[in-house]
Order: sequence, then C-alpha cells, then structure tokens
Amino acid sequence: MSKGGLTTKEAILYHKLDEDQVKCSVCHQACTISEGKRGICGVRENREGKLYTLNYGLTIAANIDPIEKKPLYHFLPGTRTYSLAAAGCNFRCPWCQNWEIAQSPKPHKQVEGIAASPEEHVRRALEYGCPSIAYTYSEPTIFVEYALEIMKLARAKGLKNVWVTNGYMSRETLEAILPYLDAANVDFKGPNDGVYGTYCGGMAEPIMENLKLLYKAGVHLEITTLVIPGVNDKPSQLEEIARFISSELNPAVPWHVSRFFPAWKMTDTPVTSVETLKKAKIIGEAAELKFIYLGNV
Repeated sequence: MSKGGLTTKEAILYHKLDEDQVKCSVCHQACTISEGKRGICGVRENREGKLYTLNYGLTIAANIDPIEKKPLYHFLPGTRTYSLAAAGCNFRCPWCQNWEIAQSPKPHKQVEGIAASPEEHVRRALEYGCPSIAYTYSEPTIFVEYALEIMKLARAKGLKNVWVTNGYMSRETLEAILPYLDAANVDFKGPNDGVYGTYCGGMAEPIMENLKLLYKAGVHLEITTLVIPGVNDKPSQLEEIARFISSELNPAVPWHVSRFFPAWKMTDTPVTSVETLKKAKIIGEAAELKFIYLGNV
C-alpha cells in the first residue's frame, strides 16, 4: 500500500460544458468547474475538460465499530461494522466532528489516504467477521465511485452496505447506490429555516426529498440531529424535524438526538444541555415518534 494522492479516476457523474468546463452531478451542489479547478468538496478536479475524482482508492480512515456507533439501533443490533472513509465533504459545517479528514483537501491541497482496493476492504470485513460495511466519517457521496465498487463486491459476498451521510446526494447518485444500499443514517440538521444555507453551504429541501426516496425504496433509515446551541435548538425547529419524520416518513423511523461538543470552528459554543435533549424527546413523543434516542449524553 502507498500513501498520498496517487490514484485518480474519471468521475461517473458529470457533464461536459463549453470552454473545457464541466458540471458535476454527484450532489446538489452541482458545481461548475473550470479547467484546473476543484469542486466544493475539494476532491473532484477538472483536467482538460474531464472530471476526475482524486480520492478514489485512498482510504483516510478504517475501523471496526459497533453498528450502534453509526448510530443504527434497529439494524443488525449487537454486531460490528467495518467502517471506512475517503477524504472530503460537500458541506462546510463549522461544528464538524471529523474536520481533519472531511475538510483536509480544501481548497486545493493534496488528497491524503492509504491506497486500498475495493477487494481489500471486502476481504478485511469478512476476515473480521463483520456482517456489514459502513461508508462513514466523511461524506460517502463524494467518494461514490470508490464506495460503489466496494458495495457491489460486498453485496456479492453477502455483506450489508450502510451509508452515514448528510443526505445531499443527487438523484443520479441515489439511483446508482440504491440497488446495493441496505441501511442509512442521515444527519438531518433542521427544516428550511436557513440553518443549511448559513452554516453548511446547502439547502434543506433536497435532503428532505432524499429521505422520502430512501424510505420509499425500502432502505432501513434512521435519522440523527446534532442539536447545537444557537443553531437548531429552538423548540420550533425540533418540532418541525419531528413532524417531518412522523408525517412524511414514518413514526417508527428512529430519531437520534445528539449532544453537541465544541469542535473545529465552534470551540467557543457551549455544550448542549441534557435538558435541551430531554425537551427534544418530549417534542418527538408529542409527534408520536416511537423511537427517540439521546446521544453523546
């Protein structure tokens, strides 16, 4: 195995434009990228009118985790999952818990990682007795080429595939992974009230639509909301999230309400109070949600 940005692969989801520009269609950022430039994620680069993914085959993290850590409480409970990530993310959340790997390639830095083939990951998962592989830690959407090849091999070997994601993938990406996706935990930060636009560089609507599509497709779905003081901890915001899960998905979809701890660019923001999480649980119960879990308590 070797270290460093040595592996590139032509992206699977993009369109060529005039003057050697390309339009990436892997997520809802839909970046238009000029020659020699990268997209918002920092790992997709236009080279002479072709879009290349710079993180293909480069693993920035790999671990064996309890499936509950994803968190998934109603999917293969009590088992361990083989977890992996490549560098990069299509969001810029200032509270990012894994910013060292998710934000490291931006704007134009070397893409770090250890070279590992899709076959090697599947072999490791089987050797460690893990019944599933989780694509996690960063954002699997922006290493979809790598993830998809692993997912296909995993499915052929009887392993389950899990995405831990911000849910901002494009419809094209979602359609590509759905035949191989068994479960997902989606980080839903809040309703359409400006949280995504102000802090993350995105919008709520595509995520809400993708949540509905995932549920409709029969993917096991659980939702996590990291409750951050001054960002999305108002009762009205939590009520909207709970109502959305209950009315647009299913009251039986688990909701993980997690406590924020200072990180990255929000080291001066206080820790979320346990009382706030308890209020969120009451709000979820009022919306008739059946499974509400308090995280990081």
